[in-house]
Amino acid sequence: MAQNPATIMECSRVFALPTTLFSWLVIFVYSWINFGNILFGIVALFGMIFAHLGTNLLDDYFDYKSLIKSVNFDKAEYLKNSQKTKCRYLVNGVMKESDVLLLIAIYYGLALLIGGFLWFKCGNGVFYYTLIACVVLILYPFISRICLSEVAVAVAYGPILFGGMFYVMTGTCSNEVFWLMLPSTIMTVVLLYIHTLMDYGFDTNEGKCTLANRFDSQLDALVVLKILLILAYVSVVLLCILDIFDWQVLLVFLTIPLSCDLYKSLKVFSCNPAERPVHKWYHYPMEHMKYFEDRDEDSFMIRIYQARNLMMYFSLIFVIGIYLSLAI
Repeated sequence: MAQNPATIMECSRVFALPTTLFSWLVIFVYSWINFGNILFGIVALFGMIFAHLGTNLLDDYFDYKSLIKSVNFDKAEYLKNSQKTKCRYLVNGVMKESDVLLLIAIYYGLALLIGGFLWFKCGNGVFYYTLIACVVLILYPFISRICLSEVAVAVAYGPILFGGMFYVMTGTCSNEVFWLMLPSTIMTVVLLYIHTLMDYGFDTNEGKCTLANRFDSQLDALVVLKILLILAYVSVVLLCILDIFDWQVLLVFLTIPLSCDLYKSLKVFSCNPAERPVHKWYHYPMEHMKYFEDRDEDSFMIRIYQARNLMMYFSLIFVIGIYLSLAI
């Protein structure tokens, strides 16, 4: 596999890694406050990163295999698509199928090695969390075709990530962790849902059944986005009602304008996918935008970045709220 690191990172969709990093940060800080082992928490992060990258590629690989089997598949026409960044590197031959499979094996192999180390150091609980994670990650490319991608992501970024991290760092389980996971997990599902919402037409044409394309139109599908965003903020209030945290976690309400802005941006996209949102100071970071502009993918990627950055800002402020609530 003679690929430069930049190509490998692009194909692995490294831009999506903050989803894992900031979800991890929430439970890492909570576990640390509860006298968790910092080193084991950091080691676990690398395992999650490798698993995330491997799953991105595995999902692309099976999407590609399904795509080329389509009777009406036209390579030249497909590459004109300015929004579908997935599989492009396979369709245009930048990477071979064998390269992708090898890279998947490397990512998953590294993740399993880290899982084995943590199992040895932290106990049998790691084995069970890792086993469930493996099942979800391997099945994701298939269950994402039957309207269950949001469920799979919620399980992976919810009980598996939060429960597993708390166990690795503290050696125990806690019911509070499964309430704590709700705001961050919902925001992660929002990011995935927005991606499938913008892929509405393409997924439909490829026979991929998603929650978004079960609606009659993209505009109709926006109701799910609205519900998810509301639930994310309501779940933070619930944490206060249950006396898990104090009022400081309500600082996440500062991100409500970002959520409203994102919703409006998706509403515009549903009517006119080519309309490019105006860059505002709170939209950043948005890396490699010149690259996406040259490929006419900026309209799509700006909104993906908006969703990702909302999740990042929400999680970061949530972490600050947790620290102020429990550690001071």
